[in-house]
Amino acid sequence: QVQLVESGGGLVQAGGSLRLSCAASGRTLENYITGWFRQAPGKEREFVTAITWSGTPIYYADSVKGRFTISRDNVKNTVYLQMNSLKPEDTAVYYCATRYRSNSEYNYWGQGTQVTVSS
Repeated sequence: QVQLVESGGGLVQAGGSLRLSCAASGRTLENYITGWFRQAPGKEREFVTAITWSGTPIYYADSVKGRFTISRDNVKNTVYLQMNSLKPEDTAVYYCATRYRSNSEYNYWGQGTQVTVSS
């Protein structure tokens, strides 16, 4: 089993930055792909970005390209999401999730962290 805990959310003004962390426990994430998702009130969950075990980003949503950066520290078993130039439309609950590289669905999820961007 894998447990994921997100942190780093909060309230920030438009144009500001936040860094989210996703700490994994229970097992190493070797050979797992880890991603960030977000869900705003009244909207469907959006796939934001994902990264391989080796540290290669494999996807960025168009809405965050050039502003968000995903990275990981395998020693700390932690994945990060650096969010710059935040916009009010980035307001959402952000979730990290992970899946074994050969799986098609993310089967381990964190509890989420709230990000609120004020205008």
